[in-house]
Amino acid sequence: MADVRIKNLHKYFGSVHALKGIDLSINDGEFVVFVGPSGCGKSTLLRSIAGLEDISSGEIEIGGRVVNELRPRDRDIAMVFQNYALYPHLSVHDNIAFGLRARKFAEPEIKQRVDAAAAMLGITALLERLPRQLSGGQRQRVAIGRAIVRQAQLFLFDEPLSNLDAQLRDQMRSEIKRLHKQISTTMIYVTHDQVEAMTLADRIVLLRDGRIEQQGAPLDLFERPLTGFVAGFLGSPSINILPAKLVTRGAYRAVVLATGEVLALPAARRVAESGADAEKAINLGLRPQHLARATQDALAPGLLRLLTTAELIQPTGTRTYVTAQIGGTEVTAELGAHDVQAQNAPLELAIDMNRCILIDPITDKVL
Repeated sequence: MADVRIKNLHKYFGSVHALKGIDLSINDGEFVVFVGPSGCGKSTLLRSIAGLEDISSGEIEIGGRVVNELRPRDRDIAMVFQNYALYPHLSVHDNIAFGLRARKFAEPEIKQRVDAAAAMLGITALLERLPRQLSGGQRQRVAIGRAIVRQAQLFLFDEPLSNLDAQLRDQMRSEIKRLHKQISTTMIYVTHDQVEAMTLADRIVLLRDGRIEQQGAPLDLFERPLTGFVAGFLGSPSINILPAKLVTRGAYRAVVLATGEVLALPAARRVAESGADAEKAINLGLRPQHLARATQDALAPGLLRLLTTAELIQPTGTRTYVTAQIGGTEVTAELGAHDVQAQNAPLELAIDMNRCILIDPITDKVL
């Protein structure tokens, strides 16, 4: 196991500045997920750590050793790729054992390691099969098994579940998380899927345009984003963004929507504006999970009623996604399975202003 330290890392591809001064520390045994949109630099950062990309400047340290000039094979890492990278003519056993044989391990130790990895991953019965006889999930288990037997100090995963269907992705996410608990090795995982990032990570590192936009525990980023970009990237369905004004009248503060509705902010909400009367253009962020069907009961403090119309209903079984209009903007509300029965029916929503996000439209900073 090992910690990872990255200092002022830059990477250029010709005139393209792919990584722009990355500073990052990853603790021994931590599971860190790099996430972000296509082209943000997450795979380039992972490949730089692996030694598959030469860095332009900066320093990468693994386990207390600077590895800038070391070849990938000398960095004591194990890597799992998106495309499995299995040898089609070798059995599952021989695919897992391949790296150990290349390093001249004795056959008894190879067998012991392969059997232990296969048992851990539930593929003991598959050891004599060829890759073409396996499903996608089984092939990915073999690729992970090949990494496990290395007993490396650092595991790197490059979008390993992208080729799997939704059910297999859910299953393999659980397997990878369970694996990390079993072997407690430092793991770095790259994905563009924010659900994968939220469910797997001890810590998420969210990248944007070659820089770290925000990092922290999954729920910290979800509940306390620093920018509108972070708020919009994390969460499924995505956060609703509504143009509005933040109005301050002494101690009273409220959000006024484009269509004139006034949504008072709870007294406990801290905002940047205070003191003198003021108005400021903002974007109001409302997550679908924070829009509920209002009942006849009195609402808790910070919850406000707003009447709208259910324009589109998308049931999922356990929940129903309803599209409606708030403040002249189309929004999605995540409601109970039987909260709305008819399209175009009146719908009274309870808006949780305790959980709303106020974003400066110019700087993209959360107020």
